[in-house]
Amino acid sequence: MLELQAITAGYEPGRPVVRDVSLTLAPGEAVGLLGPSGCGKSTLARVAALLHRPFSGRVVIDGEPARGWRHTAPRAQRTAFGVVFQQPRLSADPRLSLRDLIAEPLRATGRRAEAGARTDELADAVGLTGELLGRRPHEVSDGQLQRACLARALALRPRWLICDEMTAMLDASTTAALVQVVETYRRDEGAGLLAVGHDRVLLERWCTRTIHWPP
Repeated sequence: MLELQAITAGYEPGRPVVRDVSLTLAPGEAVGLLGPSGCGKSTLARVAALLHRPFSGRVVIDGEPARGWRHTAPRAQRTAFGVVFQQPRLSADPRLSLRDLIAEPLRATGRRAEAGARTDELADAVGLTGELLGRRPHEVSDGQLQRACLARALALRPRWLICDEMTAMLDASTTAALVQVVETYRRDEGAGLLAVGHDRVLLERWCTRTIHWPP
């Protein structure tokens, strides 16, 4: 179970954008967080993924409270999450090929021996050809880069997926393809999913339940 308990968070002291929010996500469950831009849902998603320290409240991962944020979080907790953001160009190192981008988490955690086979497996799953894997971010479309970012998020077989406006910049066919990849992974691995967005139709079709934000 992933639990957010009475979370208050923001970016400036005394000016929270999320106030006293609680949310639970069970293994294998898909929860949609629906709301307009600027309402704080992405901040809550970053707290859930241990990427942003809240002012108050707790994140509990499989019964264990979070013991750090970003790089100070223990590896076992940090790697329990796979995160895909709205703008792939802001989350991809422009110096890396798509192949190296996907393999980055494996190499960073000392699993280089797995990197080649796992990268090929994930590239096939998200629809990237071998020729595209050799390109850098500026040489591919937003949709192709987002496919690589999703593959990177799945590289360590996370138990929890956070998709923060993952499809907002994509066309309908790419959106459908990437949602299908996430759903296949969730079904096969029993992972929990928190999908953040403002497309009510998409979230209600995709998710087990949808939370309207703000309440």
